[in-house]
Amino acid sequence: MSTISENAARHTHPLRPAIVVGALGVVFGDIGTSPIYTLATVFDPHDPHPVPVSPTHVYGVVSLIFWSVMTIVTLTYVTLVMRADNHGEGGIMALITLVRRWAAPASRRTAATLAALGVFGAALFFGDSMITPAISVLSAVEGIETVDPHFADFVVPITAVIIVALFAVQRRGTATVGRFFGPVMIAWFLAIGACGVRGIVGDPAILRALSPVYAVEFLAGHFHIAFFALAAIVLAVTGAEALYADMGHFGRKAITVGWLGLVLPACTLSYFGQGALVLRDESLVRAPFFLLTPEWARIPMVLLATAATVIASQAVITGAFSVASQAAQLGYLPRLRIEHTSARAIGQVYVPWINGMLMVAVLILVFAFRSSSALAYAFGMAVTGTITITTLLFLYLARTRAGAPLPLVLVGGGVLLTIDVMFFAANLTKLVHGAWLPLLIAVTAFTVMTTWQRGRAIVTRERERAEGPMREFVDSLSTADPPVVRLPGTAVFLNRGNETAPLAMRANVRHNHVLARHVVILSMTTETVPRVDDAARMSVDELGAADDGIIGVIARFGYMERVDVPRALRLLDPADTEGPLDLDGATYFLSKLELCQGDAPTMAPWRKRLFIATSHLTSDAAASFGLPLDRTVIIGSRLQV
Repeated sequence: MSTISENAARHTHPLRPAIVVGALGVVFGDIGTSPIYTLATVFDPHDPHPVPVSPTHVYGVVSLIFWSVMTIVTLTYVTLVMRADNHGEGGIMALITLVRRWAAPASRRTAATLAALGVFGAALFFGDSMITPAISVLSAVEGIETVDPHFADFVVPITAVIIVALFAVQRRGTATVGRFFGPVMIAWFLAIGACGVRGIVGDPAILRALSPVYAVEFLAGHFHIAFFALAAIVLAVTGAEALYADMGHFGRKAITVGWLGLVLPACTLSYFGQGALVLRDESLVRAPFFLLTPEWARIPMVLLATAATVIASQAVITGAFSVASQAAQLGYLPRLRIEHTSARAIGQVYVPWINGMLMVAVLILVFAFRSSSALAYAFGMAVTGTITITTLLFLYLARTRAGAPLPLVLVGGGVLLTIDVMFFAANLTKLVHGAWLPLLIAVTAFTVMTTWQRGRAIVTRERERAEGPMREFVDSLSTADPPVVRLPGTAVFLNRGNETAPLAMRANVRHNHVLARHVVILSMTTETVPRVDDAARMSVDELGAADDGIIGVIARFGYMERVDVPRALRLLDPADTEGPLDLDGATYFLSKLELCQGDAPTMAPWRKRLFIATSHLTSDAAASFGLPLDRTVIIGSRLQV
């Protein structure tokens, strides 16, 4: 399966202890805090489909949790899916680009359908990024109830304060605190593993649940109970997508070592220790994670759990920033204002609009659901949907790109998909109890993303019609009447493509009849790779006469790069620019479109309104492209959609 990788060798991360520690701090926060609430949610008596507490059910549930983690996380993600990377980068957006790139000509429609499904998976991730901070921090703060039940009334207010503080510090980025994440998470995993051992020593018989026989017997013999239990058991694999999405930062080897060397053993010990505790005293099922801790260590464990869940939330929020940034680069969202928070790690970004939206959404969830168990029904739907879509896209790539034998894909992939679909179907039974929420969020985000993609294509087509052919316009400048006056200096006209003339340039010539002596018509393309080497970034076209002082330039950027136009122009070879460019004094011209709803049947009227409303989120182009504001001129035009 290694041939699925797209030039991964160029982006291989050396396996150093510091990288493994960093991965432990960023990648495993979500899945590493799942033991706090998973088992308690399975046996929650307030569940609409409760699982009765009995030795048979405890053995079956613990066995199902273990083998679900082994199948979905260890086999599907760590062993298989993480082999599919786009120049070292992972995540569902990377899968979408790989599916598009390697689709056979005869199966373009299939690839387009799978890519749309992948966009829906990315939309589900936005739901996940709203629910994860709410359920994680709530579950940790709820631990204070095991210290003193009278603290129950303070859980929601404390959670809200922590969440507001969490989103308030996003602007600073993770670089300043990232060095502390790894040691905190190492302490977390060692602590939950030690508590798990303590529980297992009290009832070693729980280790029999390591056998898959107990999981199979629970499913086959008590299917009417086990099926509904799957909706909560899936919480044990939440965060599996983070392993894949953050692969570009740490590499597959570091994540694999961290998972197999510490995270998997610690989580397994915690789940089995909690199971042993419940076997000894069924009344402890209300909060087995915290009750597994010695009474003297309960308050420190609550504090450590809160720190761990904040780190888990930080990781998924950062992931939402990354997904939004990549989606904007690939044309699924408008150009959002993006701030890079680290000079060393270009992938660390902060998106103010996404941050504000997420904070409001998370606070609404906390005050609406008020407990981690109530939120669990919503959480599982987002997770199972994303996992199922990821598996499906990977199987398509395994067949078309890696050439895996069809029987292996059908049989092996069929087994994996059956497991994923069972979890998804189990969560559908919670639809009216909260599972509708991530679906609503995903459908909304998917509608916005696909509408923007469609509207952007329509605007591009209409804009190209209004701009007219580039070469024809440039050739007409020498015979214009009245003649165009060429003034000293350099003008840079930013353009959407390299085939049509910029609207700003047309308007400047038509109304002012002047043009700078040196003109650069710059178009930018976003490649389906994370980053582009400087050597391959710029290409130049003379655009007609070699001495007219007008050149066309294409600047290529990766979808994870920050666009810096002045820096990119300095990469040009003076021998290709028909004279020296005064980049320190250059004037930059932008074309600004005012969109209005037209009568053409290009989209449904409601989608036109949505597209125009979404366009208002577009960030300032000058700031997005790194242009000097005191030397930027904006010329407007109106366009109907």
